[in-house]
Order: sequence, then structure tokens, then C-alpha cells
Amino acid sequence: MHVTHLSLVDFRNYEAAEVELGPGPTALVGPNGQGKTNLVEAVGYVATLGSHRAATDAPLVRAGAERAVVRAAVDRAGRSTLVEVEISPGRANRARLNRAPLQRPREVLGSLRTVLFAPEDLALVKGDPEGRRRFMDEALVALAPRLAGVRSDLDRVLKQRSALLRQAAASRRGGRLGGSSRARERAALAARESGWEDAAAAEAATLDVWDTHLATAGAELLAARLLLVRRLHPHVARAYASVSGTGGDGAGPVRLSYRSTLPLLADLDLAGDAELPPRADLAQALLEQMAQLRTEELERGTSLVGPQRDDLLLELSGLPARGYASHGESWSYALALRLGLYELLCGDGPRDPASEPVLVLDDVFAELDAGRRQRLASLVAPAEQVLVTAAVAEDVPGELAGRRLQVRAGTVEG
Repeated sequence: MHVTHLSLVDFRNYEAAEVELGPGPTALVGPNGQGKTNLVEAVGYVATLGSHRAATDAPLVRAGAERAVVRAAVDRAGRSTLVEVEISPGRANRARLNRAPLQRPREVLGSLRTVLFAPEDLALVKGDPEGRRRFMDEALVALAPRLAGVRSDLDRVLKQRSALLRQAAASRRGGRLGGSSRARERAALAARESGWEDAAAAEAATLDVWDTHLATAGAELLAARLLLVRRLHPHVARAYASVSGTGGDGAGPVRLSYRSTLPLLADLDLAGDAELPPRADLAQALLEQMAQLRTEELERGTSLVGPQRDDLLLELSGLPARGYASHGESWSYALALRLGLYELLCGDGPRDPASEPVLVLDDVFAELDAGRRQRLASLVAPAEQVLVTAAVAEDVPGELAGRRLQVRAGTVEG
């Protein structure tokens, strides 16, 4: 799999750009701030419908423009697919596949797969759990695009459930203060009209419905995450040994585990061969935990149970990598996570170029010492397509010598 052509309209600093690409390594070289990362960000957006640098779509649209368009022609085993995404902040984005409109943009997921390395990846090791949850979920969608729908369902459920909990918390605080607001009066009237004795009973019944929805969607995502961590673990361990230069078979200091809000999963060894809980058991455990924490959730006005509270734990030599790993070790771990995902996406058995994701290395080599730079270049050089960004040509290792494009002020030449 590789991108043969990238077309941009009003994306970041590009009013318009047409970039020819091909298999093997391509280096995008130019001073900082000229648009190198914007090009690979566009490739990544087509693959994931998200940016590795921006939490929302608004920064992706060129100043003064209402929308941006990204088109990528993707070759997969000789078959070409044109993927087009129209980004419209504040409105619904639109997508086309081979010029045919799609009902939902997420239907393009799977047409292009990428694994992107960037300086921001250091936060996978040193940062908060949110980034590691995002890493897991993006990996799941790359492996099984249908899980994008599960994530969307869970986000919707959490939004509705959390809003109800906040409303309930505010109502309870008002009640303790002895107030009698019109909102509480309306809630009590609505409850009586619906057959409930009071607003609290209606509130509890509504929460029960959302608990069930959360358990259903949460259990599906949780089961997928547990299997992902189990499958990813050996690939990450081997990649760490290779990147760090420690050698061996990769079974040494690296360990991945999953921290959940469910006591059921407290002692589950994902690095071993222990049986994973079935989805029905996970759903039941979520329901039981929500029931147990119902009072606390109502007091705090937020959902305390579910995959949105979990974390991917990274250990190095028996200690948490966060807080204990050196800067170099943290970089090796972050790179190993991406390389491990790349190997997992490539699949088992003989390497099939049609299944290989596009590898993107965004300004990574400038951050690495000479040894890690050399080892990483050797590991990724055989990939079907590698896109590298660098401020100076000397930062691109010789193993990735290939086509070079000069990027300056939103123009691409080469």
C-alpha cells in the first residue's frame, strides 16, 4: 500500500498543492514552518480522520477559507483508490471514495493505513492516560474500521450519561441548600406526568437505561483493547530491543498491561496466556461497578466507570516507564509502540506489501541520538512507503536515501 498522489486545497498553509509520491522512501526537506508536517498530517488525516497535532478540525483550514479538501490516490496491490475528505469546521465533514459520496466520513477508514512517528509521541510514555487511550483506539480502528462506530456510540452514551449526572448533582446540591428552583419544579412535574413518584425516581430509571448502553458499548471496546494489548505486547518488546540496541529476543524489560476501573481485570496477565473475559462478563462487570459507584457518581456529576477511565500501563525493567525511564529510554519506548503497531498491522506470515501501512516519520531523526537514528532507519527502510520530514537533508539517514522534495512557503518542488 502506498500513496501515489496527494492533492490539497486550503489545508493549513496550502492554498493548493499537487504532490506526486511513490513507493520507497521520500524525504520532505525544508526550514521549519514551511509546511512539511502539514503534508504528512494531510496523509494521516485521510487514514484516520484526525490530526496528530490538533484536537479539532478548525486549525486544519487555511485562514480565510471556509473548508479544506484533501485527496489521496492510494495504490494497493496495483488497484488505485481515490479517497477524498472535505473538512468543514462547525459543519459535518463529507467524504468520497472513487468520487462517490459516502453517507458517513468514517466509511473511508481502511482505504489507507498509516503509522506515524512524531515528536509528540514522547507523550505516550511521559504524558497522561488520555494519549495512551487514543493510541489504543486508533490502533483498533486501523485493524478493524468498524470499531470507529463503537467509539462513536460510546462517546455519545458518555455525553448523555454525564449530562444527566451533572444535572442530578446540581439538583441535589440545590436540594441540600433548601432551594426550590423552577428547574426542580419542572422535573418533579414531568416525573409525575410520566408515572414516577418523584424526579429522583425518574432520574434513576433514566440512568439505568444509559448504564445499559454504556455497558454494551464499553464492553465491546474493552474486549477489543484487551486483545490488542495482548497481540501488541511481543511486537513492542522486540521493537524496543531493536531500537534501544539491547538486542535479545525482545522478551526482556518491556511489559504492557491494562489498568481498568473493573476489579474483574485487576490481576489479568495480558503478557501471558490467561483466558480473556468474554464480552458478556465485561458488560455485567461494568453494570455492577456502576451500581456500586452510583452514589459517588451522582455526588460528583461524572461517569467514573468505563473505558474512558482506563490506561495502558508501560513498564520498563519492572518499573513504570512514566517517571522512571530516562529520556533516551522513553524515546525508545515511544518508537517501539509505533513499530510494534506497524508490525501488527502488517500481519503474520510472509510480508504482503498490500497490507503494509504507510510509515510517516515527522521530524523524528533530529530528536534521536546517532545510535537510535541509525537503528530506526535500518528498521523502517524495507517498508513499502516511508515519508520523512526533516529541516536539513543531513538529518535523513543514508538508508532512507530516495526521492527528495523541497518544501518552502507552501510550495513543493522536486
